[in-house]
Amino acid sequence: MVHVIVIGGGPAGVTAAIRARELGADVTLIERKRLGGICTNDGCVPTRVLAKAARLMREAEHFPSYGLQSERPTVDFAQLIARTQQVVYQVHEKKQIIGHLSEAGVQVIENSGGAAFVDPHTVELGDGRRLSADRFILAAGGHARRFDFPGSEHALTHHDVWAMRELPQSVAIVGASATGAQLASVFAAFGSDVTLLEAAPRILAREDASISAAMREAFVRRGVRVVEGISGVERIDPDGDLLRLTYKHGDALASVSAERVLLAVGWVGNVESLRLEAAGLSGTARGYVEVNDYLQTAVPHIFAAGDITGRMMLVQSGSYEGRLAAENAVLGPGQPYSHQIVPAGGFTDPEYASVGLTEEAARAAHDIAVVTVPYSELDRAVIDDHTEGFFKLIVSQETHRVLGAHIVGEQAVEAVQIVAAGMAAGMWVEQLAELELAYPTYTAIVGLAARRMLRVLGVMPLAAQWQALGTSLVAEWERGA
Repeated sequence: MVHVIVIGGGPAGVTAAIRARELGADVTLIERKRLGGICTNDGCVPTRVLAKAARLMREAEHFPSYGLQSERPTVDFAQLIARTQQVVYQVHEKKQIIGHLSEAGVQVIENSGGAAFVDPHTVELGDGRRLSADRFILAAGGHARRFDFPGSEHALTHHDVWAMRELPQSVAIVGASATGAQLASVFAAFGSDVTLLEAAPRILAREDASISAAMREAFVRRGVRVVEGISGVERIDPDGDLLRLTYKHGDALASVSAERVLLAVGWVGNVESLRLEAAGLSGTARGYVEVNDYLQTAVPHIFAAGDITGRMMLVQSGSYEGRLAAENAVLGPGQPYSHQIVPAGGFTDPEYASVGLTEEAARAAHDIAVVTVPYSELDRAVIDDHTEGFFKLIVSQETHRVLGAHIVGEQAVEAVQIVAAGMAAGMWVEQLAELELAYPTYTAIVGLAARRMLRVLGVMPLAAQWQALGTSLVAEWERGA
């Protein structure tokens, strides 16, 4: 029986361990601290609790228009942080991770203090124990990147938010990708004075340009100062009760003073403590373990999955990679991985979500048609007073397949799942348009956009007099004036 050691107890590691056991391997799972991974303990779960609290604050602003009389709520930040810890505990109880692993027959070593290679087939735990195996799957996750600059010791990361007991009156956030954007949205909703700094020419630079523009506008409208195109942080200096962050913007130096400075400048793999060189892995790429299409490292019996690879740092992708890594480790490399249809988004205000190609990438490779439907044309959005946002659908002119979708607006992360499912099923936009989606819902905007796309593609029969009017007319129950 092949013996597999999995290092890391997050989504990738737990999935890999259970799958390897299902395939008949003898499996040991080693976790440095607590099972569940960064997302459950330190990332998306507690962050989503903050986002829920922020959402409640924002909803309270709508009370008067619905005849509800109440004072604006205030934030007891210590109690909110306690609530995040409670929810993390509840999620652990729900998951029963240790129970599932034990039921599958996986030997679990939790709170191990870490594992480091001493030779290609042996690792040493924090307590000095040594374990050997035929195969290894590295799923040790990642951590927030920090930069070394004068005064960097004063800066915090999202991890440090959970130790706060008071809401900061002002926050400067460096980095405007997913984590930075979500923190900016949350603190702004709580009433903090927020400055958001980004090195790229636009915030959320990996998203479709329409999402970046809409989210920037939304942030500014909510009082967030957005500074794009900075060329680096110079230093942080104490400034009375505040911190003065000095940064370079173009050829000039600028500064902002805030009670807290948060760094959201990327994510790197947990590779330092693994002593990979002892296993024959000479180096890493930008802080990640390099793998081939089969999630196999340069050492044939060592595989890797999840954040430590630097590929798709999402829970759903980590679980997918963990399963494939286990299959390839136990059965031999035969299943290549492919991240083609991965819906994702951020729980900001408003939410944003994407799947597939951006409009820029789609135009570079295909002859495309694009339709954008504003949330103001959606009945549910009008009912809820959440008309901010849009739904963009990108379709191949040749195949009529959906190439991408990008959303800003209420329940965007939920709505994008429908498009992702349709793409995975290979549906034509005609089929997406025929879905009888429930009314009134936010997901109905998918059908609105798909049916409007049919007009653009010219696949709906129209009399000549209607054709002459262009493509703006759509027989829609929800269409606005």
